[in-house]
Amino acid sequence: MDLHRRRKLVNRLALGLSMGAMAFGLTWLIWILWTVLDLGVGALSLSLFTEMTPPPGADTGGLLNAIVGSLILVGLGTAIGSPVGILAGIYLAEFGRSNWLGRITRFVNDLLLSAPSIVIGLFVYATVVATTGRFSGWAGALALALLVLPVVIRTTENMLMLVPNSLREAAFALGAPRHVVILRVTLRAARSGVVTGVLLAVARIAGETAPLLFTALSNQFWSLSLNEPMANLPVTIFKFAMSPFQDWQRLAWAGVLLISLGVLGLNILARILFRAEKLS
Repeated sequence: MDLHRRRKLVNRLALGLSMGAMAFGLTWLIWILWTVLDLGVGALSLSLFTEMTPPPGADTGGLLNAIVGSLILVGLGTAIGSPVGILAGIYLAEFGRSNWLGRITRFVNDLLLSAPSIVIGLFVYATVVATTGRFSGWAGALALALLVLPVVIRTTENMLMLVPNSLREAAFALGAPRHVVILRVTLRAARSGVVTGVLLAVARIAGETAPLLFTALSNQFWSLSLNEPMANLPVTIFKFAMSPFQDWQRLAWAGVLLISLGVLGLNILARILFRAEKLS
């Protein structure tokens, strides 16, 4: 009886601590979301999407150049990193499950996955910006691509590993070559999971500031040239939030709300696709 009571007491204690930790985390999360909504919604306006970032003390202004610059950098970084990550994930799942190259690749990918984004930014700064002598959109896209790469590799490998070997064996039994089995059987069966990995990678890089501070920097004017510094939302938010000007701080909160809504939408879409993959 004493043992039974002690187990029930330990169970209640552990459950109480778990619930307390959950409530603690949710409290801060709700507080942050409420602050973003409270200050961000009030700063939304049509000019936010139609005007450039203003100089200090200006009566009007928006984030058009920063929004477009972020879309370009995130899109280009995803376009560079995703194909390489998918191909590497296919190799690890289909060819490198137990060989030395696969083990080394997984180890390096784990290092990239856990590396702080500022380290990636400094690496691209040293290898690209310092070499060319200028900040550029290309350097920013490369830094974001390096952040996309490990997420896509890990997700692609995991999704392909979940595909039953019986599907591969059935395709081989029908005489299909290995590349056809990979492209038309295993990859098609795991396509929702692979797309989910890409969306999660996009959600990760959408708000990254440190890599862009060292690579793309920022630009207060309209510029679509990837050979020049390019405006982007994270760096613009950082600059405006640190300023003493209330108009800039208001635009910073509006930018925070836009990024938060974008990341939330991508995460919801990724969960929907992942659930569809599990049900199928």
